[in-house]
Amino acid sequence: MNSALFRFWFCLALTLLLCPSANAGDIVVITNSGIAVSPDEVRDIYTGEKQFSGSTQLVPVDNAALQEDFLSAFMQMDTVKYNRLWTKKLFRDGLAQPAMKPGDAAVSAYVRRTAGAIGYVSTVPPGVKIIQIKSVQ
Repeated sequence: MNSALFRFWFCLALTLLLCPSANAGDIVVITNSGIAVSPDEVRDIYTGEKQFSGSTQLVPVDNAALQEDFLSAFMQMDTVKYNRLWTKKLFRDGLAQPAMKPGDAAVSAYVRRTAGAIGYVSTVPPGVKIIQIKSVQ
């Protein structure tokens, strides 16, 4: 076998093994590459309890196509409880509920271009940090 061809296949296999990937039924929490967030902080961010990463303001965004599954898997609540929580936050603390995007493409684009953004998608997009992957099957 040609050594260049062997190196190509070896590098491709290594890349596939080392890169995280999502399976069908997974939810992937992603952030803008400029911030550091741990998986333990996701719930606090989406409840408005954590608003900064260092000096960068966090900007959570919801995915309309996955919100119900995300709330169940990551937040242990349903949409009614989530919306009620944010209504209280608005009147008590002046915090607005995370913006809603229609699907993966819109969330991925928003997270890539917005400093401090965090969102969730069903597939791993390029140009973002992966924080956590959970199966929701």
